[in-house]
Amino acid sequence: MPISDDPAARHAARLLTMLGEAVPDRLPGPAPGGGSALADWAASGAMALTGRPGGPPLAAPGAPASAVRGALAAFAVLSGARELPGAGLLGERAALMGLARRGPWSAGGSFRVLRTRDGWAGVTLARPDDLESVPALVEGAVVEGGEWTALAAWALGRSSAAVADRAQLLGIPAGAVPAAPGWAVDEQAEQRPGWLVSTPGGPRRHRRARPLVVDLTALWAGPLCASLLGLAGAEVIKVESPARPDGARSGAPAFYDLLHAGHASVALDLASPGGRDALLRLIGQADLVLESSRPRALRQLGIDAEEAVAAGTAWLSITAYGRTGPWAGRVGFGDDVAAAAGLVARDADVVMPCGDALADPLTGVHAAVAAAAALRRERACLLDVSMREVTALAALGPAEPHTVRRRSPGGWEVETADGVFPVLPPRARRAARPAAPLGADTAGTLARWGGP
Repeated sequence: MPISDDPAARHAARLLTMLGEAVPDRLPGPAPGGGSALADWAASGAMALTGRPGGPPLAAPGAPASAVRGALAAFAVLSGARELPGAGLLGERAALMGLARRGPWSAGGSFRVLRTRDGWAGVTLARPDDLESVPALVEGAVVEGGEWTALAAWALGRSSAAVADRAQLLGIPAGAVPAAPGWAVDEQAEQRPGWLVSTPGGPRRHRRARPLVVDLTALWAGPLCASLLGLAGAEVIKVESPARPDGARSGAPAFYDLLHAGHASVALDLASPGGRDALLRLIGQADLVLESSRPRALRQLGIDAEEAVAAGTAWLSITAYGRTGPWAGRVGFGDDVAAAAGLVARDADVVMPCGDALADPLTGVHAAVAAAAALRRERACLLDVSMREVTALAALGPAEPHTVRRRSPGGWEVETADGVFPVLPPRARRAARPAAPLGADTAGTLARWGGP
């Protein structure tokens, strides 16, 4: 795709330049719609997930689908991968879970944007602990009519920042929606220079033609990064605790298979000295480690990313708001982090989520670009990826002028200055094979890679 004609190509060029890589004259991939961000959005499946159930699908601010397509093009340049998905990966989870748009709720049903005294704040109640914490969150207000009813009434009397701050104090994922898409003005944004912070380490001790990736991540963003690295030829070892396996295992099996097919599965009891020692040996063998825990959690297990990087292992960390700054300990899921970045849709006077947990797939593909660049370096580095800042990058600017209307005989289409484009439903690739059962490869993997 010519760089000047396509928002995805321009995004890819920006990523490559930021990483200090050469930008080719043409980048891999087509330019659907003559280079329209809304054409990408309509084709991705995410637009069909945005809006009210009975109303039209809505445009997103910025160019999130083009950002995905551009990041995948940059990844192809850096990794040499030929068979990669497209922007349709934004809708894959929804397709495999049978989700549809249900604004003002998220497609998954556990997130909503609430009106506050001075704007909007997004809150996720996805876990039992989140629901149990609502009475404490609303400071003694009577929880009648359900948790969301009480929460909505409570939020009206507080600022967006206060809603997010108190929710985070209780471990509930939440974020204030910025006034302008992609332009958060808060103490964390002031201290973060961008979506990626890279800290150099020691000379890399392994530079294999087929990199070994140890994947400690869970859910969507990190596993998507690992999946893309696997498609580019890396050997991926998925490490989980048998007591607390990846929560995505309890979701749609086809989605878990899609992200983990072909990866070895290792189960280690990290509460035991033997399990921790085995993990440390795997880390010592890895070309790259992926993790998505808050820094304190791994340090409590005696695992220190900075020490591993100093010893020559590349390390990529994905967190909601980054490893550094006053919000380094905050929690976040895909929908509330997207809201905190301003990636929300507006329908009349209501703010609602875009797509399905968009911060997750956006972060996954951008993390893969950073990982591919790190694997080309002679020195190890600690890559600190902030989900909020990745999403903000994709949300910058308003949607281009457009009209959404019904098609004949059915469905929807969006018209822009570049043409008329059908709004496609979410769809998903088929996994090449089922993912390995939990711990299926523990013995063989430790025998091969777990030595001193």
